[in-house]
This record gives sequence, C-alpha cells and structure tokens, in this order.
Amino acid sequence: MGKLRIAIVAGEASGDLLGAGLCRALKQRHPDAVFEGMAGPAMVEAGVAPLWRTDQLSVMGLFEVLRHLPRLLGLRAAIVERFSREPPDVFIGIDSPDFTLGIEARLKARGVPTVHYVSPTVWAWRPERVKGIAASADRVLCLFPFEPAHYADSGTVAEFVGHQAADALAPVDDPRPARRALGLAEEGELIAVLPGSRGSEVGRLGVPFAGAIARIHAARPSTRFVAPMVTPALDARFAAQLAAHAPGVPVVRIAGRSREVIAASDAVLVASGTATLECMLLARPMVVAYRLAPLTHWLLRLFGVMRIERFALPNILAGTEIVPELMQGSCTPERIADTMLALLSVPTRHQAQTAQLRGLRAALAIGADARAATAVDALLEGRRSAMGPAG
Repeated sequence: MGKLRIAIVAGEASGDLLGAGLCRALKQRHPDAVFEGMAGPAMVEAGVAPLWRTDQLSVMGLFEVLRHLPRLLGLRAAIVERFSREPPDVFIGIDSPDFTLGIEARLKARGVPTVHYVSPTVWAWRPERVKGIAASADRVLCLFPFEPAHYADSGTVAEFVGHQAADALAPVDDPRPARRALGLAEEGELIAVLPGSRGSEVGRLGVPFAGAIARIHAARPSTRFVAPMVTPALDARFAAQLAAHAPGVPVVRIAGRSREVIAASDAVLVASGTATLECMLLARPMVVAYRLAPLTHWLLRLFGVMRIERFALPNILAGTEIVPELMQGSCTPERIADTMLALLSVPTRHQAQTAQLRGLRAALAIGADARAATAVDALLEGRRSAMGPAG
C-alpha cells in the first residue's frame, strides 16, 4: 500500500484552523501521509499542498455570490475533476456546506470516502438538509454534543469530536492582564459591548445598545464600556448611534481585538452569534440580544424554517436559559439595561452564570483535533476491511 493521500478543502479562515489541527493530528499517526487541496496559511504551515487557496472562496453577501457564481461553479468542478481523476484515500470538506457538500456528493458517488467537518445547523434551520448531507458524507464530524442525534436515522455516521476553540481558550480568572494589554485601567467595573460584525446587525442593534448603555451609566456612573469594532465603517456607524442615544457616556471603541475585550470585561452585552461562543469559552457572563428584520422573522416562523426557541449558543447547549436573551420585541434599551443591571447587581447571578459557562466549555474541550483524526482513521480502516486483504 502506498502513502496515504488525503484531499482536504476549507473555504474560510475558521475552516483553515480546523483543517490545520486535523492535519497535524493525522500526521502524527501517518508521518508519510500526503495532504493536498484548498488551503489557507494555517493548513499550508501544517503541510497541506495548496492546489487552491481558501481566499478564492471568500465571497460575502447574496449579490456577491451571484456575481461570482460562474467562477465558484468552475472552481468546484475543477476540484471534483482533479480528485475524480486522481482519487484520494479520503476527501475531507470543512464547513462551507454550500460549496463542500456538492464536492463530497460527487466524489462519494465515484467511490471516494468522504468526511464533512462541522455539521450545518440542521437543528436550527431547514432540518430536511440532513438527507442531503447524509448522501454526501460518509462521516459528519460535529462540534457540539447535541448534533449527532439529528443524524440518527440518516444512514450516515455523525460523531461529536469537540470544539477546537474550546481546547485553545481557557476561562478568564483575572481580567486585569487583558485590560493592561488594551491600555485600560485595571480596576473598576467594565462592560464589553459587541453590537455585531455586519452592517445590518449594527443597524438594528446599535440604537437599543446605545440606549441601554445610557441607562446603565445613569444607574452605575462608575461603570465603563468598551466596544471592539470590526471595521472603520461599523465604528463610525456605532459612534453616531452612541452620540445620538448615549450622549456624554464614555465608550472606548477599539479596532478589532474582540477576544481581548471580552477577556477584559466583567460582563458582555453581545449580539447573538459566534461572539457568544467566545464569551462562553472565556467564561464571561453575558446578556444576549438580537433583532431580525420583522418581515424575515415573520416569514421564518410562518414557513417553519426556524425550529429553535432559544438563540444564544450557551442556552442551546444547556437546553435551558442560563444567559438572558432578548429577541425581537424584547430587544429594547429598557429591557437590556434592566437585565444587565440585574446581572451586575446580584453577585450570585454573576457567579452562577460564570460557573455554568465554565461547565459548558469543559464539555467541548475534549481534544477536537485528535478525536477528528480518530474518526477519519476509523472511516479509512472500515473501508480497508470492506475491501479485504487484496484491497
């Protein structure tokens, strides 16, 4: 038997990190293995030959996707052609399901074992997608423990492997080092404010967040606020909202560095989304808020596309509300401020939430890279056994 040959495709920065960790873990088991595919800098450093670059798939927004659709379809066809002509021992698609699942389906039909790393959110949106995922992937590697159950009757194997970020991030015991790194005063109460990473999010959340900041400042004048801003445009927009709805309240705005800002805080006011994962892993108590466009929210509920009652990831993981979440009509300055003040004013609430977040993080920190590599090995071993000694 020749060298193990693994094809791997990651279409975004987060997938590049997952792919790098998985490749390193597989290389420990198979030092002579050859890796090639679509890679970013982390995967290249881990030893993946970059036949294509991850940033070739970096397209945001509906109209951007439509404009680039011919190129993206051509790229997908080129990947399928390459690995159909030279079949690898296994193909691994990482996240980016609209792109990678189509590749997996075509290669699986040609007899190539396939793995999909990061389950799409079938538990929240369009659960019927499970059938298509199962038709594409021999294995689905899940980041969260509740996800494999959604594949129970699908015909594919879904495994919980843990979350790489949970292995990398430890709960914060002392916020002062992060405050020093950010140039902030070490003492005193500090609230991190994260109104979102997209213009539409800041457009819907910036005003209620600013109004809540004004109310919290009025009730607790010594409390300070710091907001990490993803882009200069979002910074300017939020600055205008603060000027209009929290005039005179000092809010330090920092370019990026959201993880450090969260670590520096006593509590976080955060838009529902990926930032809640970092808050959870760093064990920073939070109040989560979100607003969809009213028509979007109504349509999602009307057609049963959205199947969850809880939005905040810690609550989904826990199966109950451990962090306050204020959605749609509840996302008002008054409700946000009252909820945050209750969290700050009642030490037992703050302590209880911190302890629960630490527990959730511990459940995810189980060595994701190694467990993902074990799952890939199991698929390969199963294929060899099925082929018999002559294979």
